[in-house]
Amino acid sequence: MEKSPTAGIILAAGRSSRLGRPKQLLDVGGRTLLAKTVQTALSSRLEHLVLVLGHESGAMLASLGPLVCDSRLSVALNSRYGEGMSASLREGLLRVTSFASIMVILADHPFLDHRLIDLLLASFRNSHKDICLPCCNGRQGSPVIFGARFYPRIMKTRGDVGGRDIIRENPESLLRVEIDSEDSFFDIDTEEDLAHLQRNSCAR
Repeated sequence: MEKSPTAGIILAAGRSSRLGRPKQLLDVGGRTLLAKTVQTALSSRLEHLVLVLGHESGAMLASLGPLVCDSRLSVALNSRYGEGMSASLREGLLRVTSFASIMVILADHPFLDHRLIDLLLASFRNSHKDICLPCCNGRQGSPVIFGARFYPRIMKTRGDVGGRDIIRENPESLLRVEIDSEDSFFDIDTEEDLAHLQRNSCAR
């Protein structure tokens, strides 16, 4: 099966309702969380990147500065972001159906590193599996890679679940890549999460 090229899809369209303000615009070491995530993905070996925006898309774009001009980046606007994560994933996938695989990246993981993205890409391409994700201490995390075989199933997904159901339905297709730390799994949903981020000097 073809494994490359791979397009990254950053899901950043949500309202951040639990936090009460757009977490994509939180300051992380002098730049927004969204800008940090986009820069991390652009520093990896992903061949292309789709950024899916929705709520306050104008402010999100403005926060990227010169990153928005990168030739590897395209932006998709999801007007149906209120329907949940799956709507953004479908919108992003529509832009990259010609790619052999996609990597789904969440915009609220401040400790994600481009080296993890590259590790997942290399592991995926050297395997016979067509789903790939990181795993630590028995806990599965993200980003997640899906081969093109799953594109039709992704387009049928509904709700705020992303690719979770697809992973659960296809255990024989799953490659778990063991990593040393769960830091990259950390996401921001509450003020307590934000306080942890601000205390942690790794977020820069």
